[in-house]
Amino acid sequence: MVLRPVGRCWMASYLIAAPEPLAAAAADFARIGSALRSANVAAAAATTQVVSAAQDEVSAAIATLFGAFGQEYQALTAQTALFHDEFVRALSVGAGAYSAAEAANVTPLQTFEDDLLALINAPTNTLLGRPLIGDGANGAPGTGQAGGAGGILWGSGGNGGSGFTQTANGVAGGNGGSAGLFGNGGAGGGGGAGASGGSGGTGGILYGNGGAGGLGGAALAGVNGGNPGAGGAGGNALLFGSGGAGGQGGTGLTGTTAVTPDNGTAATGSAGLVATQVGFTGGAGVDGAVGQVGGTGGTGGSPDFLFTGSVPGADTSGGTGGVGGVGGFGSDAGAAGSGGMGGAGGVGGNGGLLFGSGGAGGHGGTGGTGGAGGIAANGGAGGAGGSSTSRASFIAVTAVGGTGGTGGVGGVGGTGGSGGAGGVGGAGGHGGLLFGAGGAAGTGGTGGLGGSGGLGGDGGSAGNGGNSSAIATQVGEKSFGGNGGLGGSGGVGGTGGAGGAGGAAGAAGEGGFLGQAGSSGSAGVGGAGGVGGGGGDGGDGGKGGTATGGNDSIKTPGSPGSGGTAGGGGAGKQEIWGPACPTSTADLTNSTIDAGTTGKADLGRDQPGAASGGRAVVRGDGGGAGQTGAALAAGSTAAEQQSVAASAAV
Repeated sequence: MVLRPVGRCWMASYLIAAPEPLAAAAADFARIGSALRSANVAAAAATTQVVSAAQDEVSAAIATLFGAFGQEYQALTAQTALFHDEFVRALSVGAGAYSAAEAANVTPLQTFEDDLLALINAPTNTLLGRPLIGDGANGAPGTGQAGGAGGILWGSGGNGGSGFTQTANGVAGGNGGSAGLFGNGGAGGGGGAGASGGSGGTGGILYGNGGAGGLGGAALAGVNGGNPGAGGAGGNALLFGSGGAGGQGGTGLTGTTAVTPDNGTAATGSAGLVATQVGFTGGAGVDGAVGQVGGTGGTGGSPDFLFTGSVPGADTSGGTGGVGGVGGFGSDAGAAGSGGMGGAGGVGGNGGLLFGSGGAGGHGGTGGTGGAGGIAANGGAGGAGGSSTSRASFIAVTAVGGTGGTGGVGGVGGTGGSGGAGGVGGAGGHGGLLFGAGGAAGTGGTGGLGGSGGLGGDGGSAGNGGNSSAIATQVGEKSFGGNGGLGGSGGVGGTGGAGGAGGAAGAAGEGGFLGQAGSSGSAGVGGAGGVGGGGGDGGDGGKGGTATGGNDSIKTPGSPGSGGTAGGGGAGKQEIWGPACPTSTADLTNSTIDAGTTGKADLGRDQPGAASGGRAVVRGDGGGAGQTGAALAAGSTAAEQQSVAASAAV
């Protein structure tokens, strides 16, 4: 309402003016005027200087008449533009005046309010350190400072400040401030790493709701023993009002990723012996320990025989190279790799003594993710085939190079860590003594994800075939280079960790004399199983041996070896579901489903106490298969071998 003069009197007017719409309208009118001026200027030449249609007197008279009309229109347009400018100017000045008046009135009114409250609150602040009317101050973030108390007569409590993390321990969140006679309690602050959330403030003595509890701090390695913080308890109501909800528990600690130690390479197999014309197979490379590359297979025996007689049979054969050792296993995530349990949910606050519902229990925290399994070691290289040399003076001879040894199988990847169990849900608060429903039970926390399995080791490269040399004076000597060995098979990827079990639900709050009990909480959902590790790449096949001899000899180089088979991906683990409340008689007799772990009993008020089976569901995905090793061409050079290996890797 504003006052406006009417003659010599001032009369009340219920008209109001908003400065922002007035300023916007002035801007719109200015744009409209600019558009009209542009249109008039564009039409001026065509309307004021009309060209005669012909040279006769009638056409000239018509052109002069229309031109006169156009000139009169332009004169009227100029007067209209002046009026438009004055109108826009008046509208803009009015909007500015209203804005200035509002700005001038804000500060005095605010100052008057502050001064009045300061005057009223001065006695109680001096005597009790608490205002009579007004909300309590909020705690500073990152300090764990408690919220200030609300006014004695009227005012809500301030929110607690969030906690912070020290070197060894997290600091809990600040508690919410309490209200006075009328008002709501302040919310508790969230806890620092591994510390509990602050409790909610108490509601007003006569009327007011309790404040919500703060969130529990997430677990952090090396702080508070790696444990998560519990959710803060909800604040209680006193006579009339509902209790505050409990805070959610903190997230569990993530499991440590397994690191496979570098333990070098296992011992090389012994070289094959020579029995006159035949070389024996080289010894197998030693299998690697954890994190140890398999040993290289021994070189096949290499006979070099000079036959001086004239009876046929001067043939030599190189020994087969030894098999490469199996690569060592990747380290399992183990106990250190298991995710931590989620924090417990906070207890809901109690409802008012006479009337009010209890606060809901806080949700349990999510379990930590399991750590990944370690990477396995590679298989050892196969031993080279033995060379074969046969020489004679009077007979034809045959020399056969030994076959290259098979590459060692890659190691098996480490098993991923299990996901942590979800935290227990908080209990619901009690309803008012006379009237009021109990608080709902908190839901159990979700189980943590299982850790991924480690990568399988690559298969060892195969040994090259042995070289052969047949030299004789007789026509018909034969020389066969040894065949390249088979590449080793890639290692199997590690098994993914099992998903964590879901947390148990909290207890439902009791109702008042005329109130119902709170609803039962749900059990937490189990975490998904970890993804299986990828299989290792197969080893490269060996190069065929070269064949040499006299000018008339038959020389056949060895065939290249085949690449190794790729390792299979690891299997995903099971997902463990949390406990569930039975709902039928069949649930009481069939206590397990799909061979899963038995669920915990959930003792709801309206349900019988018995355990129903948890379900085991395969959720982890198998790891990706590795690449198949490349086959090397017969007689290829070292540079060609590297090129083929690089192409296979891509």
